[in-house]
Amino acid sequence: MAVQKSRVTPSRRGMRRGHDKLKTSTLSIEAETGETHLRHHVSPEGFYRGKEVIQFDEKEVEADA
Repeated sequence: MAVQKSRVTPSRRGMRRGHDKLKTSTLSIEAETGETHLRHHVSPEGFYRGKEVIQFDEKEVEADA
């Protein structure tokens, strides 16, 4: 069985546990469409930072609906 070489201090223990805390994902509101999306990701409508970066065909839009 593995035995630690030295005792872990409360400070070190706290530093490790500080990274375990769950964070809420940061969301942005698209200026063009008003949709909410993850930061640095394209919105579901295909817009990123006010510009349309993905153009969907009419067939794709109908298939999703």
